Amino acid sequence: MKRTAAILILLLFLSGGLKAARLKDLVSVEGVRANQLVGYGLVVGLKGTGDGDQTKFTVQSVVNMLQRFGIQVPRAQVKLKNVAAVMVTAELPPFVKPGQRLDVLVSSIGDAKSLQGGTLLLTPLQGPDGKVYALAQGPVSIGGFGAAGAGAAVQVNHPTVGRVPGGAVVERAVPVDLNGRDHLLLSFRETDFTTVARAVEAINAALHGPYAQALDGRTLKLVVPKSYQGRAVELLARVGELEIEPDVPARVVIDERTGTVVMGENVRISRVAIAHGNLSVEITERPQVVQPQPFAGGETVVVPRTEIRAKEEKARIVVLEEGASIGELVRALNAVGATPRDLIAVLQAIKAAGALQAELVIL
Repeated sequence: MKRTAAILILLLFLSGGLKAARLKDLVSVEGVRANQLVGYGLVVGLKGTGDGDQTKFTVQSVVNMLQRFGIQVPRAQVKLKNVAAVMVTAELPPFVKPGQRLDVLVSSIGDAKSLQGGTLLLTPLQGPDGKVYALAQGPVSIGGFGAAGAGAAVQVNHPTVGRVPGGAVVERAVPVDLNGRDHLLLSFRETDFTTVARAVEAINAALHGPYAQALDGRTLKLVVPKSYQGRAVELLARVGELEIEPDVPARVVIDERTGTVVMGENVRISRVAIAHGNLSVEITERPQVVQPQPFAGGETVVVPRTEIRAKEEKARIVVLEEGASIGELVRALNAVGATPRDLIAVLQAIKAAGALQAELVIL
C-alpha cells in the first residue's frame, strides 16, 4: 500500500479539471514592483559571540563610529567580542510612503558565532542608485540559539542570521504614476500564447471595446478607456477580477532524489508497449575466524565469506494506445504495483523512445 501511495495521490490531481484563475493572479503591472535595499551595519550587545580580532573591518567600523561621536581611540587598542559586522537587507514594496515601516534581515559577514541578544545600530539602506530609502535599527531576533561546551555543541536554526520586525523606517518613496498613463502593460508570469489570447478576449468583452492587445506570448497592452482616464486603479481592479482559464504546458517534472513526479494534464503518449522488471542483488559479508591446530605454531586469521544472491522479477508489460493521457499511464502502472521510482524510469525511457509528447524536466 505504501509504495503506491504517491501514485494514488497523483491520480487525484489528474482526475480534476483545470479551474479558471483571476487575471490579477496571473499577471503583474509594468512599473509596479518591489525594490531591493542593502546596507552595512553593526550589531552590538552580544555576549562574547561577536567578531574576533582577525575581522579587521569590524574593528575599523567601530573606530570610525566612535570618531563620529568625538571619541578618539587608537585602532590597535580596540579589542571587540561583543560587536558583529552585518549586512542588512530589505524589500521596498511598491507605493510605500515615507514613515512606514519594513522588516529587515540581518546577516553576519564576519566570524561571529551568534547574533542572539544583539541590537542593530542605525543603518542606512540604499537602493541600486546609491540613494538612501530607509533607515534600520532595533533588536535582532534570530529565532534560535547555539551553545557549545568542551565536548559537545547544539544549534537551533542559524544564530548568525536574524530579523528586525518593523526595524526600518522608509525615508524616500519610489514614485509610480499609474493615473497619468494612456496605456498599461500586463506581464504574465508564464509564457503562453493561448493564455494571453484568452485574457485579451475576456478584457475586450468586459470593457465593450478593443482595448486589450497581445504584444507577445507574455505581454498584454491595455489601452485606458476615456471613462477610466485618471482612474487606473479602478480599471485594474475591474480587469483583475476577470476569470481566465490558463493553459498548462505539457510538462513532466522529475526529482530523482526524492522520487517525486509532477505531470500536467495535457501530457500525451504515443502508442507504446512498456516492459519493466526489477533486478535486485544482495551481497552478504560473513567473515569467519580460523584457529590453528593446537601446537601447530600457526596464527589466527580472518577468512572472508561472501554470499551473493541475484533475483530478477518477471517483466510486467503495459500497452498504451495512441493519444493515451498521462493519467492512463499512471493508472496502468499503479495496477501492476509500480512504485514512484519505477514511474520515473518508465517516463525517461518513453521520452528516449520519442513517445512522450511533453517536455521532460529533471531536477
